[in-house]
Amino acid sequence: MSTVTTLAMRAAPRVRSRAAYLAVLAFAGAGVIALLAQVRIDVGIVPITGQTLGVLLVGAAYGPALGAGTLVLYLALGVLGLPVFAPSADGSHQSGLHALALTAPTAGYLVGFVAAAAVVGALARRGWDRTFGSAVGAMLIGSVVLYAFGLPWLHRALAPSEWQTTLTLGLYPFVIGDLLKIFLAAGLLPAAWRAMERARPDEASA
Repeated sequence: MSTVTTLAMRAAPRVRSRAAYLAVLAFAGAGVIALLAQVRIDVGIVPITGQTLGVLLVGAAYGPALGAGTLVLYLALGVLGLPVFAPSADGSHQSGLHALALTAPTAGYLVGFVAAAAVVGALARRGWDRTFGSAVGAMLIGSVVLYAFGLPWLHRALAPSEWQTTLTLGLYPFVIGDLLKIFLAAGLLPAAWRAMERARPDEASA
């Protein structure tokens, strides 16, 4: 399938500075993910949060480059000390470079956000975000990429431990929640495209 535009680019207003528009999108996306990160359910050393939903939506709506760049900005804000990551059980926020240390149990998931956004964005650029079924496929692939980073990192942080322990702590508790977030994101994206087509019927579909 040929490359098509992204939702964010289709919705772009007529502005003089494309760079300024992209910067606004990046900070807005990072802000949304930071807000969703505050939704936390404790199930172990890796909590259930709303971050993944934001990552999937930002990646699909922004495309691979801007999506990944937005997540890099999000990580940078956390490293600089802003409380953008999910809170700890006591309500405090991890920040600084140690939040991405090899010994940090959740660091792999944070790094995986960048890759997941890029992959989902690349699939969206090929039209996978236009229907519910294909959007579910894109979100599932993005989630697999996320865990491909998160689980090995967690396994290293837990060392010495068995892989069964890693999966018990870092995968199994999140399956149902991730499926719900995937279905929600996959439903929102085609709906947003339909709304865009109705709002701008005079523009040719990308």
